[in-house]
Amino acid sequence: MMKEAKFITDLARRAVEEYIVSGKETEFEETELPEILKKEAGVFVTLKKNGKLRGCMGTFRPVQKNAAYEIISNAMTAAENDPRFPEVKKEELNEISISVDILSEPERVRDKSELDPKKYGILVKGGHQTGLLLPDLEGIKTAEKQLNIAKRKAGLREDAEVEIYRFTVSRFDEND
Repeated sequence: MMKEAKFITDLARRAVEEYIVSGKETEFEETELPEILKKEAGVFVTLKKNGKLRGCMGTFRPVQKNAAYEIISNAMTAAENDPRFPEVKKEELNEISISVDILSEPERVRDKSELDPKKYGILVKGGHQTGLLLPDLEGIKTAEKQLNIAKRKAGLREDAEVEIYRFTVSRFDEND
């Protein structure tokens, strides 16, 4: 497991660094991949600087041929195209820590009692709008709060009727 976790966070780091430094997309040998990266999966890559969010991008449903390509694509996007932050600069690279969340298949939830913000991330859908929140985020202790933030991210009012999905993640963090 340790080796797998290091491979995953190293892949994300290489993707960010090679893209920021040389504008190139990271390459890898498919034969080197741990099993978890050979499958299709939604993936989120989170960049933090001094413990504060610096960029986060992801796909809740796979759009690449496997999780490894998903990591590379989302790591580059988190570094360059998160609309909340300026592009990551070369000088910042050594101050940034990276975590990767590999998502399970989302399952429909009928009732809030099936939610647990420590264990499950959630996805809400209202019309064409969706909002997603990863599990186990700082300051989010209740399903109610998790739901309201996800609705807000989707651009929906707190009283909006939504479909709710929950999912688990396998989280890999450079700092662990």
